[in-house]
Amino acid sequence: MDQQARDVPLLVDVVVIGAGFAGLYAHFKLRSLGLSAFGFEAAPEVGGTWFWNRYPGARCDVESLDYSYSFSPDLLQEWRWSERFATQPEILQYANHVADRFELRRDYAFDTKVIAANFDEAANQWVVRTDRGDQVRCRYLLSAVGGLSLPKAPEIEGLNDFAGRWVQTGCWPREPVDLVGKRVAVIGTGSSGIQCIPLLAQDAAHLTVFQRTPNFSVPAHNGTIDPDYEARVRADYVEHCKRNRYTKGGVPQRINTGKSAMSVSEEERLAKFEQAWGFGTFALQSVFNDTSVNPQSNAAAAAFVHDKIRGIVKDPAIAEKLLPRTFPFGTKRMCLDTGYYATFNRDNVELVDIRETPIERITKAGILTTEQEYPFDLIVFATGFDAVTGPLFALNITGVGGVRLQDAWKDGPQSYLGLTVSGFPNLFTVNGPSSPSVLANMLQTIEHHVEWIVDCIACMETNGFVRIDADEAAQVAWAHEVADMAEKTLYTKANSWYMGANVPGKPRVFLMYIGGLDRYVERCDKIVSEGYAGFNFTAGETNSAAQVGVAAMTGAT
Repeated sequence: MDQQARDVPLLVDVVVIGAGFAGLYAHFKLRSLGLSAFGFEAAPEVGGTWFWNRYPGARCDVESLDYSYSFSPDLLQEWRWSERFATQPEILQYANHVADRFELRRDYAFDTKVIAANFDEAANQWVVRTDRGDQVRCRYLLSAVGGLSLPKAPEIEGLNDFAGRWVQTGCWPREPVDLVGKRVAVIGTGSSGIQCIPLLAQDAAHLTVFQRTPNFSVPAHNGTIDPDYEARVRADYVEHCKRNRYTKGGVPQRINTGKSAMSVSEEERLAKFEQAWGFGTFALQSVFNDTSVNPQSNAAAAAFVHDKIRGIVKDPAIAEKLLPRTFPFGTKRMCLDTGYYATFNRDNVELVDIRETPIERITKAGILTTEQEYPFDLIVFATGFDAVTGPLFALNITGVGGVRLQDAWKDGPQSYLGLTVSGFPNLFTVNGPSSPSVLANMLQTIEHHVEWIVDCIACMETNGFVRIDADEAAQVAWAHEVADMAEKTLYTKANSWYMGANVPGKPRVFLMYIGGLDRYVERCDKIVSEGYAGFNFTAGETNSAAQVGVAAMTGAT
């Protein structure tokens, strides 16, 4: 099917940027309002992050039964996942199934990248331009670009000199990458590196892992879904999903003591850690309620994982290099793996600690460290993303007074609820900075955000409002609240991408709301019930209309 066969409109009610899970759901919901919506997607098809991240071993770290749209009871029942943690191909198949079932492709231009979006103050419209020469005006602009959609470019000198091939996990080629008989390097041991390393090791003649910072990883214990558990979920699937939205992580907490790790005996603590380790998922983070805030409880969890690594990796010297010691347990994105640590027991796998022997440059033959040169046929960069803000900056958004989003956020991002940005009227962001975002089940956060945004637009349409803008004071207050909440945890002690620390020059700001999806949803509901507290609305057809509070619209006092 030619997905470029449709005409791009000149004027539309809503432009949606992105055709991942957020963009697809936005199209579905906007149609219920009778509004015209058109979308742009840089990839040739739907799927978002699950289109681009097709590296070997790529799979979701949320259980499949929870990583599913909940808006359609029929869809919940008709789609069957083959594994507890779905692989990238199966998730992409699911995205395509949803797009086909609800006819969501018809209003998209694929292979089309948004290169600029400027707010026309006189018309209360966004002017959106693409790399194909399109220019579209819209009343509302909805960014569904995804927080992990802009891979970091490799930052090592000499890459153009390399005679072999190099790839990035975040934009893996669609065609198969030949590994058989090849000498392969992997640079980076975050989530994508930890997922792909075991599979690369199976096919490569030799695999060398260049590790700067060892990461905490726990076993997924993947396999077919337990039929009894699946039957229980499917018997009450709609309510199951509703309950998930009112949990901290957007998933059921199936192993949770509700206690401090320090409030029980060492014997009980270790038994619970063992139970969580054996269960899979990120239960080790939630089995006790204070590992993210209590240094003693955190240290106990870290020591448990250290002992597990030592028990798996046969070479004691390699095991010690794999122990995370420079940040608290769980304060960088926890990884879920299948056989990661055991991979270092293979004869064809080598670990290079680049804190001890840093990489100096890429050469024609391979990689030169301060100690030696390593020859390679293929280099895999698993070096992460310019997370959360990077994909928004790439859109070149300009708001009121010609202010660029990059300049508004030069000292760190500020948004109201992660949904709107003061000075950028009628712009909505799904999983924007200071929302729960990646700290919760993304299908839940996506559905909540999209529903909130569409309800807000419906409220504006019903009451004749042409502009919504976050109040700057409310936005500043929210930013302080988000930052203060993060400072009470151990998360800010880590140089993680959560803090923007992986991108040189990026302001050090904790990018997410850490209070939990449940508290966040309740807060958003409260703001609406109070007449959209913290928002300013403009009535009428022109920008000269008087600014009014939504309290007048709703009759609130």
